[in-house]
Amino acid sequence: MTNQRTRKSILFALATSAVAATLAAPAQAAPADTPSLRWKPCADAPTRDCADLSVPVDYRAPDGPQAHLAVSRLRTGHPEARRGTLLLIPGGPGGSGRGMLAQKGEAVLAATKGTYDLVSFDPRGVGGSSLADCGLDKADREMSRFFPWPGADGDVGENVARGRRIADACDRNGGPLLRSFTTANEVRDIERLRQALGERQLSVYGVSYGTYVAAQYAQKHPDRTDRVVLDSNGDPDPTRVERGWFANMATGVEDRFPDFAKWASTPGNPDRLADTPVAVQPMFLALAAKLDAAPRTFSDGHELTGNRLRMGLLQTLYSDRGFAPLAKLIRAARDTTGELTVPDVIPLEAAQSDAAVTVATICNDVRWPRSIPAYERAVAADRVRHPLTAGMPVGVMPCAFWKTEPVEKPGRITSRGRSNILMLQNLRDPATPHSGALKMRSALGERARMVSVDSGGHGSYLRNGNACGDRLVSAFLTSGTRPAKDVVCR
Repeated sequence: MTNQRTRKSILFALATSAVAATLAAPAQAAPADTPSLRWKPCADAPTRDCADLSVPVDYRAPDGPQAHLAVSRLRTGHPEARRGTLLLIPGGPGGSGRGMLAQKGEAVLAATKGTYDLVSFDPRGVGGSSLADCGLDKADREMSRFFPWPGADGDVGENVARGRRIADACDRNGGPLLRSFTTANEVRDIERLRQALGERQLSVYGVSYGTYVAAQYAQKHPDRTDRVVLDSNGDPDPTRVERGWFANMATGVEDRFPDFAKWASTPGNPDRLADTPVAVQPMFLALAAKLDAAPRTFSDGHELTGNRLRMGLLQTLYSDRGFAPLAKLIRAARDTTGELTVPDVIPLEAAQSDAAVTVATICNDVRWPRSIPAYERAVAADRVRHPLTAGMPVGVMPCAFWKTEPVEKPGRITSRGRSNILMLQNLRDPATPHSGALKMRSALGERARMVSVDSGGHGSYLRNGNACGDRLVSAFLTSGTRPAKDVVCR
């Protein structure tokens, strides 16, 4: 997925440890001033309004250094029908809320019949908000190296060296702002935004990592949430969080790959790769192994390695729209010689700000193991169980070498709170598998109902054409109606 939203979804889904002791601690002091927003037409989209919101870098020092968040709004065309404000929370960490509103806002506005003004913002470190920079070398931001794909034989030595470099660079260059990138601070920023909007309650739609943020906000501020939709959920286990999400991706890819294999073996498909679905996986694994030994080169000089192909597969499985580009690349790598003239399917490298916010958030939120032998054992076992992901989901991240410890534990999602949550989940999600979403469902208890959609890909609402799931979410947002029990949309 080479558009911005998809790339940043990868930076979550594939996506050191923590906030410095002087920052982002459990801090409940309120800012001395009442936050405010000064709206004006967005320079790039006059139909939307834009504003900046000031937030403390450290909520324990509300009058200290401030960061700014870039906020945007799409107002309802039916003010007489307006119920309140619906906050869109993007995935990531590293997703742009303003980009999400630009891409999806009009569709949500239409589906909810003007019931809400739609608002979103770029979280700290993202897009138009205050940015931090780890100063990473370009080679360490290359997509198949930034994530810990092991060597061809499962060796993690390069991952260890790279993880140390990234952790050192972020500690050296990131400063207090980078150390404030946490889920807990995003929750605090949302509450400050609610105050600035003058809303007694917010309705919330979160997708991917945004479901975790939204669930944490609803847990901390149950009286401040109206209707909450969680689309594409991860396991909220507070002892693991992002580390667990990575590990679960191996299962997600296996859940989703049969959709690609069926498509890639369909008679009449001009990009057909094999005669039967069962033949697609061994063909893919054989090609990746061949590229491990002898990479191919694109016309611009960058290489297609085995791990870059594996990364491309992971990206492709997010949406059926990626199937054809990946198949064209596989055919070219398998059947031709010389330079590859077809497009690559993933960006060459992550941008500095994307890399910084992704790695900082996942490492600031929770402590990761430090034992390299333990990682080696986990990678070796995972490569056998899940050959398509080759051990990457349990590999060595920079978090293993992060310089500071988390100063607050991730909040636990519980069944205590208002029964105002609707979960939406594809059955075959490569990034946040259905099995992990069931853990979120169990944690929420009677607070939630869950709609499982018989579709593949990452992200469901108004995305994959499942009218049943779309209808149930829209009905909940517009009228508050939820299914009496969990349902499956076939």
